Amino acid sequence: MILETLLGSLGGGILRMVPEVLNWLDRNNARKHELAMQDKALAFETLRGSQRMDEIGAQNQMALDTGGLAALLEGVKGQGKITGVKWVDAVNATIRPFLTYWWCVVLMTVAKVSQFILMKGHGMANAEAINLLWGVNEMALVAGIMNFWFLDRVIRKNRE
Repeated sequence: MILETLLGSLGGGILRMVPEVLNWLDRNNARKHELAMQDKALAFETLRGSQRMDEIGAQNQMALDTGGLAALLEGVKGQGKITGVKWVDAVNATIRPFLTYWWCVVLMTVAKVSQFILMKGHGMANAEAINLLWGVNEMALVAGIMNFWFLDRVIRKNRE
């Protein structure tokens, strides 16, 4: 009888402890889940903050670019205005063509001819030397100059 009483008490105590142990395990799992969810929320907020900073940076860059283009446009408009002083207007009208001729015709020609002579001196064939001297960069430079001058004419005609 004593053994049955002890076993009954022990069994009742164990059975009473089982729900408490299960509740403790459930709370532990809930805490782990809550911690994992907060880690994910923190990672999400960090990503969202980073994206927002990138967006703000892009907006600032766009504002700077817009401001820079507006300043360039105002500068070009200012260069085209006639001051009434003949020698200032003459210099202003000739400076861009002069610099274009100097840098793109004179200096570029001297540099390319010198390179061609050096290449020929090292035994390179004419066609190979010309192909090396006249590449994508040179084509882009000439296209930019041509566009600048011919578009300038079109823009001036449309303004008048």
